[in-house]
Amino acid sequence: MDDILDGLNDAQRSAVVASDGPVLILAGAGSGKTKTLTHRIAYLLTEQGVWPNEILAVTFTNKAAREMRQRLWQIAGPTQASSSHTPPADQPPRSFMPWMGTFHGICVRILRRDGAAISIPSNFVIYDEDDRQGLIKQAMKQLSIGTDRLKPRAASAAISKAKNQLLSPSDYAASARFPFQQAVAEIYQLYEQLLADAGALDFDDLLLETVRLLRDHSAVRQRYQTQFKHILVDEYQDTNAAQYQIIKLLVNPCRNICVVGDDWQSIYSWRGADFTNILNFERDFPGALVVKLEQNYRSTGAILEAAGNVINKNQQRTDKTLWTAAGPGTPVQVQAAYDEAEEAYTIASQIATQVATGERDYSDFAVLYRTNAQSYAFERAFNQHRVPYQLVGGVRFYDRKEIKDILAYLRLIYQPNDRVSFSRIANVPTRGIGATSLEKFLIWQGTSGLDIISALVNASQAATLTKRAQTTLTQLGQLLRGFQAQVEAAADPSQLIDDVITKTGYRNYILDGSPQADDREANLSALLSDARAFASMPDFLEEVALMSSADQATGAHSVTLMTLHAAKGLEFPVVYMVGLEDGLFPSARALEEGPAALEEERRLCYVGMTRARQELYMSYAQSRLQFGSRSYNSPSRFLDDMGMSLSMVHTEPTTPVYDDALDEVMPYEVGDMVRSLQFGDGEVIDIDGMAVSVRFANGSTKKLNVQYARLEKITP
Repeated sequence: MDDILDGLNDAQRSAVVASDGPVLILAGAGSGKTKTLTHRIAYLLTEQGVWPNEILAVTFTNKAAREMRQRLWQIAGPTQASSSHTPPADQPPRSFMPWMGTFHGICVRILRRDGAAISIPSNFVIYDEDDRQGLIKQAMKQLSIGTDRLKPRAASAAISKAKNQLLSPSDYAASARFPFQQAVAEIYQLYEQLLADAGALDFDDLLLETVRLLRDHSAVRQRYQTQFKHILVDEYQDTNAAQYQIIKLLVNPCRNICVVGDDWQSIYSWRGADFTNILNFERDFPGALVVKLEQNYRSTGAILEAAGNVINKNQQRTDKTLWTAAGPGTPVQVQAAYDEAEEAYTIASQIATQVATGERDYSDFAVLYRTNAQSYAFERAFNQHRVPYQLVGGVRFYDRKEIKDILAYLRLIYQPNDRVSFSRIANVPTRGIGATSLEKFLIWQGTSGLDIISALVNASQAATLTKRAQTTLTQLGQLLRGFQAQVEAAADPSQLIDDVITKTGYRNYILDGSPQADDREANLSALLSDARAFASMPDFLEEVALMSSADQATGAHSVTLMTLHAAKGLEFPVVYMVGLEDGLFPSARALEEGPAALEEERRLCYVGMTRARQELYMSYAQSRLQFGSRSYNSPSRFLDDMGMSLSMVHTEPTTPVYDDALDEVMPYEVGDMVRSLQFGDGEVIDIDGMAVSVRFANGSTKKLNVQYARLEKITP
């Protein structure tokens, strides 16, 4: 027993040895919850004589399950396994392990074994999101519901939400009040029939059907209740309605259920998580023992104090007071920048300096942001400073589909013989141009002597094409010809991009009702905003090409860039939380939706802050380009929430900031030396209206819009 309890603090020991009845472990950030949960399982196996198959341990990720298995084998494996058959430490025997896995994994095992009771074949296949959308499109086609009326992604998201709320097709139809809901109800009904015909379940079905099985078949339910004498659930604050019901149905009259979680870190309501499940645990299981893990082993006192002050502003929460024996450490610092470019370049410079002096490794740093679109400024700045980085949970800015799509339009407009770009956008958004028609057109274009745009305009001459294809291609050609005229007239690149996004229907195309739609729109906004610094399309496309092809080392020695949501469960010596502005973080949507949404944003802020072990920097920009115009937001209210004396580091503006309201006064003359955050030092060699051509020290020449290019005049 001593071995099992070694290295545990008093609260952790209490949680481990409380083996009878319901137990709620409120585990603060960095308090060792995984360690506690693992030792509790080991205690049940070695000290209580519980058989492995009598324990059900549920995690939220396969990674967490693997980690728990390894830890469990290291703690209790040698005492439970025959010494003559002891496998390697990384391969614990299956017979030793409890039922352990994700909710979905556990449900698959149950349904394979007993699904026949509700007419689910044991050999059912599991459809992923792509499979689901394909089946939804099939259902929509059969129902004559066009994609102009309803986006398949939106229908998929609505059906997924319904299933996680345990709503059957008939339940959903009964509550459908609006045309969108009524259309989804039709699709949902047929979609379920198509799934059944295919002998398939989607991921949401794994939960929903397990609830139905356990709820409607008492013999099956009682057999699992008899088998699972102890149930343990990790990250209980992230359970949705279906997962909650599965646990309730599996708990037997002995009520030996132990849940671990932290309502302060509940940040997934957008995917159905209901943190009130953990708040209501004592109501669901009267007499439950509540153990609070409050000693933090990760962060300094200063970080915990600031994070605690933020989360304590929430009304719906449990009471905990995190503390550490590590001492106060470095004060939390707030950095103010003039705009998003200066924010990124300042941080890149700070990181590069610390690494150059040997104080830190690149891997010590993480930059956390609210939206994926914010990564662009940091990708640019890190490339400029030759700081290696890795994007976690996302793709590089110029590798994102919506960015590649719009750039393909721009390249084709600029170079109308670019077949690769044309092939990419020919049917994006969907125009009904099939692969066969596209192939026939390109063959005809290749023999016509015309460039692609000219050939499109004259597609009616392509005899191999159907009349419908000719008409569609001609319309596309006329649209692209109009964009060409804008380039020839030296139109502002940002205006051209905005026109492409709007006139092609691309904006409506990406706003498809999916959870990713807002991110896609924000990415296009970042591209649009960046283009405003350039006065010519060739310069902008050249810069994009250099950025997208820049060598970028990734791996162990690189800075981590990621969203706050993706950072949950991770930790870093130094964390930069960026974009702390009202309207960005907390998000504008949260501010509009009210207190509940704002409290979730505050929990997200807490999660981000508690990723830091030694140093935490919070930054905001006084102005930020969004959707092609400059906005001026207040510093985030979360900074005020900290309610403590923070170390403020204000970055003095290195360059002037302009906006649309300023008089068009050229502040430079030919021969002036200027400095650019993006390109370094250079000389003004030409002036054209509000555009300046600058020859930079690296030999490149850029034509820049002085209202947005952030140029600093260098005084001799």
